[in-house]
Amino acid sequence: MPFINDILGYDSLSIVGLEKNTGKTECLKYVLERLPIGTTRVAVTSIGIDGEAVDQVTRTQKPEIVLREGMYFATSETHYRQRKLVSELLDVSNETTSLGRVVTAKALTAGKIMLSGPSSGSSLKRWMEQTHDLGINLTIIDGALSRLSSASPAVSQSMILATGAAYSANINTLVQKTAYVVHLINLEKTNEKNLSMLMSIEKGIWSIDNEGKLKNLNTATSLSQQIHLEGLENCSVLYVAGALVDSFLEKVRRDKHLRNVEIVVRDFTKVFVTPQVFNQFVNAGGRISVLQKSKLIAVTVNPTSPSGYILDSSVLCGRLQEAINLPVYDLLKN
Repeated sequence: MPFINDILGYDSLSIVGLEKNTGKTECLKYVLERLPIGTTRVAVTSIGIDGEAVDQVTRTQKPEIVLREGMYFATSETHYRQRKLVSELLDVSNETTSLGRVVTAKALTAGKIMLSGPSSGSSLKRWMEQTHDLGINLTIIDGALSRLSSASPAVSQSMILATGAAYSANINTLVQKTAYVVHLINLEKTNEKNLSMLMSIEKGIWSIDNEGKLKNLNTATSLSQQIHLEGLENCSVLYVAGALVDSFLEKVRRDKHLRNVEIVVRDFTKVFVTPQVFNQFVNAGGRISVLQKSKLIAVTVNPTSPSGYILDSSVLCGRLQEAINLPVYDLLKN
């Protein structure tokens, strides 16, 4: 079965859609139906809301989530009361979401469930740590619309990316946009020396010179209008703890002393740079690397958009696979 065995090599998986209706829930369903739960203890949750029968925005039909007997799950109090399965209540969190507290339970029978679990990356990490006490081997996180943070390596070890006609109805554009996201996910880790110096720093912009000396540039974020890069003639590394944006990257590229600099970010979810600016920076001699990297296991496609536009699945899968050098699946077709 495509990529199921690959998933079992990690203790956590995020399934993230690049847009609504790109097949994220269909992918989650596919995975849940095929995991060997006789030998693997699985817990599943969502950082948004998933499992509705009808999409609240497009009013189109959506695949419902069915859990198998023995699977663990986390959802809000509201959706726990609406479950269509028998379950054992294991924990009620002290953290409150807009839909109530987060409930952790075990499915005693197979049945349908709506998932709406921890709503932030930090609360999600706390819940995942709690599942270890339950002997969970694999935690699956259903990502929310445009919130790739759930796929951060700080949260999950591996991920599956869902794309499709809802992201772009033009195959060329769809392939280009998806390939760029895949490229960001696959950014290389920086070297061990940089990792040891930077991993504990969670704020600001810092430099490392050619002699390995670390310096705080006293700038809160790359969004700041007052970024001073003077005196960095011997700089080999710039570390941006927060978001990396176009304006900062352009400023670095235009500085002749920083042409071959390595910019380090925590992980790919911190990169908010357009492909054009990214490529200009790299082509001028710069490099962007990460402190943490997750494994992209596969890309799935939904060739149908909510408006009814249908792309040629075989052409789309072939073009995308060629562009990203990774397995690409149309799960409904397969």
